[in-house]
Amino acid sequence: MSAPRAVPPAQAVAAPSARSGVLLSLLSALSFSTLGIWGKLASEVGLNSFTALAWRFVGVAVLLLPFTSRGLTWQARGKMAGVGVVYALATTLYFGALDRISAGTTSLLLYLAPAFVVLLGWMLLGRKPGGRQLGAVALAGAGLAFVIGIPGAGDQNALGLGLAAGAGFLYAVYLLASERWLLGVSPLAATAHMALVSGVWFTVLAGAGGQLGVPNTWPQWGVIGGMALVSTIVAVPALYGAIARLGAARASLLGTLEPLFTVLLAFLILGEPLRPAVLLGGLLILGGAVLAQGRRGKG
Repeated sequence: MSAPRAVPPAQAVAAPSARSGVLLSLLSALSFSTLGIWGKLASEVGLNSFTALAWRFVGVAVLLLPFTSRGLTWQARGKMAGVGVVYALATTLYFGALDRISAGTTSLLLYLAPAFVVLLGWMLLGRKPGGRQLGAVALAGAGLAFVIGIPGAGDQNALGLGLAAGAGFLYAVYLLASERWLLGVSPLAATAHMALVSGVWFTVLAGAGGQLGVPNTWPQWGVIGGMALVSTIVAVPALYGAIARLGAARASLLGTLEPLFTVLLAFLILGEPLRPAVLLGGLLILGGAVLAQGRRGKG
């Protein structure tokens, strides 16, 4: 009988790294799921979406940049800024949809992203999908048809539905860019630079619309603080950490728990109805997301 083989170092660290990646993905999904709720609450306390986003990201940048920028090359800063541009555009579409349709449906359409990850990986990176991946795209499309085809009273805005689907596409680009461009970068540093780009972008948008102002009530500051702390300082570094450990595909798979969290929070906090069509469409979209990640390997 031969002696037991020693576990190679790579194998010895693989399990803990994967477990921590799963935990980070779950933490990120739960934290991001509050964003739609904060957005709805912002309108209730008199905050324009772009104004709230400007203060959210500027606050995060001011808090993180002084502690995370030392020793970074301009090349690394450029890559982090590029990822930030994609994130800012996806967030713009997301909040544009949120102003027109329900928080639950907006989040469900955003999570077409895993299917887009498969398609973009095929077209841009040569990651040819198999039957499972193509089946995932079909499931996601069926789910989208259910969500759009049987809309509720708050979900009949075609522009809002299109913006939410566009946000899903850009979010897929953001995930893939994060995997390829942020290797070896501190998650907090990446978050700080993303916040800087987004803060400038939303400040310009709010100013151009004549809506930029200083919050003047505690509820307004509370909403901005929740967006900054929970939906950014906790959620974004956790996502970057998960992508570094699991790759964009597996991280986005676990991230599909976010719309379930959002729907539940929207029901509990905002009183939004749990319509059967949205729930069925959501299950199909999430099923497609699961199948989309049925391939082996990172990404």
